[in-house]
Formats: sequence, structure tokens, C-alpha cells
Amino acid sequence: MADFFNTPGGIAVLILAQVLAVVAFVMVSLLFLVYGDRKIWAAVQMRRGPNVVGAFGLLQTVADALKYVVKEVVIPAGADRAVFILAPLTSFVLAMIAWAVIPLNDGWVLSDLNVAILYVFAVSSLEVYGVIMGGWASNSKYPFLGSLRSAAQMISYEVSIGLIIIGVILSTGSMNFGDIVRAQDGDLGLLNWYWLPHFPMVFLFFISALAETNRPPFDLPEAESELVAGYQVEYSATPFLLFMAGEYIAIFLMCALMSLLFFGGWLSPIPGLPDGVLWMIGKMAFFFFLFAMVKAITPRYRYDQLMRLGWKVFLPFSLVWVVFVAFAAKFDWFWGIYARWAMGG
Repeated sequence: MADFFNTPGGIAVLILAQVLAVVAFVMVSLLFLVYGDRKIWAAVQMRRGPNVVGAFGLLQTVADALKYVVKEVVIPAGADRAVFILAPLTSFVLAMIAWAVIPLNDGWVLSDLNVAILYVFAVSSLEVYGVIMGGWASNSKYPFLGSLRSAAQMISYEVSIGLIIIGVILSTGSMNFGDIVRAQDGDLGLLNWYWLPHFPMVFLFFISALAETNRPPFDLPEAESELVAGYQVEYSATPFLLFMAGEYIAIFLMCALMSLLFFGGWLSPIPGLPDGVLWMIGKMAFFFFLFAMVKAITPRYRYDQLMRLGWKVFLPFSLVWVVFVAFAAKFDWFWGIYARWAMGG
């Protein structure tokens, strides 16, 4: 058996098994994310939330997914059928393949790329095409306007996210997520993590992630009344389910990025406690809880306020921060906390 896994066929089987494991983890997590999102929102509004299907309503998400799957797929008469179907598939697949470079533990990664951050950037920047295709293929002004707004919003905040991550890259000297987590390891536990030296950027990254994934209070493309639910308005059944699943998977990806970049990934916050995958999953769950709480308690922005915040506040602030971190890393300011590779961290 060991010899078989050294053959091309055996290697293909191993890769397929690893891919299926990652897909299974993301899809099972998706069920609990939707359930948790609805339960948290209900608790804030003093409601019960899902509580009928399964124990504590845990199977409500499964029931909703089955309802979408068995419904008839309605395609508008004037729509471009091929692009109409391809758009939700594009959004879902691109959101999923970004997980190929996300490590859940030391060595637990499908593809340990040295340029993993560039890979995530490339994939996330392509996700906007699914939105544009969905709005265009519907052959209606309302979804097309919604897709244009969503594209402008996603591109605007991707710039800020990119500059924020450049600061972390400068501190680590690597674009590999494993190296970034290992650079945060130390005897002080959570005080060694990047949230402390990059403290202002944690908030900017979190807010930019909300806008990047169309989450409240920045869910303008799919919420404003004059757009009638934005680029998804003509979608139903399974295609709509794929759009929604892709959105939640992208949200979970942002939770993973926050954990890896600023909060030590799989590292234990308390010295002496063992590191492991449970820490990583716990941090991701905590950040998703913050995403859900923001949805429940914040009022929605106007579109002009959203764009002004991205271009006139976040972009200049993150650009200045990159320059500051570059100088701090070069000249070893603040006891070398901005130049971990120089310290052997």
C-alpha cells in the first residue's frame, strides 16, 4: 500500500482525498455558519430563531438547502442562459478554491505555496466577475445596476485589504501563511501576535472584510429598495443557493485570514498550552460571531458614505501604515517587533 501512494495514481488519490477533506470541512462549517448567523440575530432581537427542524433547529439549514435544490430553476426569457448559469458557479467555485492555501494547523494545508497571499488575492479579485456576470446575464437594468455597485464596492475595499496585508508581509518577510503564523510564536503567547504591533489595521481589515463580502452594514448591492435585491434579483432555486453559499464561504475565509494574519492562527494564546487546530477553528468562530453581531446591531450605510470611507479614509490610512511599517522594519524600531525575520521569530 505504501508503494502505491508513491506512484502517480496513488499521489492523485491522496490529492483527491485532501481536496475532499477541505471541501467537506468548508461545507459542514457552512451549515453551522448559517445556523449561527440566524441564531445570533434572533437572540439580539429577543426571538428564538431556528428551533423546529432537528435538535435545537440544527437541521434547519439542511432543510432550507434541500428546498432550494428541489425548486425549479427559472431563467428569464431574455437572459443569456450560459452566462446566467455560469455566474453563480463562478462565485461558488472561486470562493471554495481560495481555501487551498489556508492552513488549519502546522502542515495542515492543501498547497503550501510560498506566494499563498498572492494566490488569495488573485482568486478574491476574480470573484467580482461572478457578480458582474450575474447582473449582466439577467438582461435587466436593476440587477445590472446592483452588479456595478457591488463590483465598485469590492474593488474599492480590496485595495485597502491589500495594503494592510503588505504591512504584515513586511513584518514577516514571507507571503506564506505558515511563516506568518510561526513569526508570531513566542514566549508571551497572545502578546507576540501581530494584533499588537498592527493594532489599528485589525479594525480596518475587519471593516474592509465586511464591505468586501457585502455584509451589513455594507450590503448595499442586495438591500437597497431601488435595486430590488441587486444582482441576485432574477435568481432562484439552486443558482441563488450557490450565490449565497459563495458569500458565506468568502466570509469564513476572511475569518481565517484575520486569525492567520493578526491572531496567531493555530497558536495557543497562553504559554504552556498546546497549539493545535482547535485554536484556529475557535478563532474563526469568534470572528464570525463578530460578523453576525455587526449584522444585528448596526444601521446600513448609504452608498456614497461607503465609497467615501473606502477611498478617503481607509486607503490613505493603510498607505501611510505601509510606509511606517517599512521604515520600522528597515531601521529596527520598537525593539524589532516590525521585523520578525531579523529576530529569528
